[in-house]
Amino acid sequence: MGVKTMLPSYELGFYALAVTCAVVYSGSEIFQASRDSMNKKAFRDGIKPGWHYFGRKMDVADFEWVMWFTSFRNVIIFTLSGHVLFGKICSMTLPQHRAVVYMLYGILAVQGSMGLVYLMIILSHCLVLYSVALAKQKWLCYVAGLCCLASFKVEPFSSWQSGFVTGAFDLQDVLFYGGSGFTIMRCMSFALESCEKKEGIYSVFDLLKYNFYLPFFFFGPVMTFDQYHAQVSTRELRRKDDEMRNIRVHALLHVGAIIAVDIFFHFFYILTLPTDLKFMNRLSDWSLAGLAYSNLVYDWVKAAVMFGVINTIARLDHLEPPQPPKCITMLYVFAETPLSLAFRYVYDHIGENHDNIMKELMATIATFAVTTLWLGPCEIVYIWSVFNCFGLNFELWVQKFFQQEPFAKLEAKMSEAMSRRIRALFGAANFWAIVLYNILALNSLEFAMLVTKRLLLTGFPVSTLSIWFVTYCGVQLIKERERILAIEEETCDKAKVE
Repeated sequence: MGVKTMLPSYELGFYALAVTCAVVYSGSEIFQASRDSMNKKAFRDGIKPGWHYFGRKMDVADFEWVMWFTSFRNVIIFTLSGHVLFGKICSMTLPQHRAVVYMLYGILAVQGSMGLVYLMIILSHCLVLYSVALAKQKWLCYVAGLCCLASFKVEPFSSWQSGFVTGAFDLQDVLFYGGSGFTIMRCMSFALESCEKKEGIYSVFDLLKYNFYLPFFFFGPVMTFDQYHAQVSTRELRRKDDEMRNIRVHALLHVGAIIAVDIFFHFFYILTLPTDLKFMNRLSDWSLAGLAYSNLVYDWVKAAVMFGVINTIARLDHLEPPQPPKCITMLYVFAETPLSLAFRYVYDHIGENHDNIMKELMATIATFAVTTLWLGPCEIVYIWSVFNCFGLNFELWVQKFFQQEPFAKLEAKMSEAMSRRIRALFGAANFWAIVLYNILALNSLEFAMLVTKRLLLTGFPVSTLSIWFVTYCGVQLIKERERILAIEEETCDKAKVE
């Protein structure tokens, strides 16, 4: 049935009311639990002094977030401001050489932050993968790239390389593995795009310009080489109408998000609470469901802020960077979960149209094998990969099953509105499968098992069905937003044709 199927406004209003009441109820219980546990000894490491004048402490369990906006805030602002300043000067005077300026500034910034030895390690991997790219054999590029990636993710090679980097600061490991991992992915993109080039090959200088673009270096996102090379080689730099206004609006939104997260962590200890399972056992089913959901929302906000800051700088450099990952609130389909570069070069390449069961199985296994290596092989990552791989395939199996008789005939006889309601019921179940499968990687296996047990076993039938119903209401609101966006997109397309 079409995505443009409309439901009555009173029905959508009821769904919105149900979701609002559920969020308020669950949030109030998490707030109460946070207030009661503020001075518990078990949470001493995760909850630190915050707003003394409000009598509130702060959840500091995510050390990366805390470091970004405390100890390293000024360094980050200074470094990125320098990039924007030099890039702007070059864009105004020598736009044809701006990629060289970005590269030189990036190399100096990497050397200044991580040292000369780290820079030499990165350059050596770039040269190795460039040499492999000269053969123009895709399978060889994949093998060499994955071997280089494994050297940063698998012991003892990982410790051996990191041992060369001297010095010690709080974010050193994060920057080391972030920069090296993204470097390998960029080099693989370069090698694979070189294989597609019919005549000749890109130069090693093109690879270095691509890899050492500072905003993307440590934390991504990975813009594929063909896109970056085409955009950065443009000599006529022109802004679209209202582009600067949009950039300023997006920058202010991300500043607002940072402030909102800081405020949120003073009242809701969503990261620290799940570390004490005994305390979790005393909370209601709605509180546990809210904690699981809010952990995933926070992870998306963290990624969106990081992507947003980086993308804002990239847009100031006249680039069109990849969009941030889709919000978990809008996800009720496994196929829309973000897997970055692996999607283009592995998942879409093997799975093609994603309507063949065997090809989809091979594509998902290959994709999650690469993703497992990217995240770093360990027990929790293996479990996360297996569950998400199963979810992606099971989704297709269910779809194919209900396309068979007599289900196809039954749906054809239904109204489009009724078909949308039934599909939303399955989408609600899928939504919680995505939440539970991904909370494994974001929190812990024990917490994921506790939430699953409470929602499916001990909470059945009251908590299970009520949470499922509220999620169904949420999925219907998501579908309504998708319907409106589809209509707006169709209207824009018609206007362009006319």
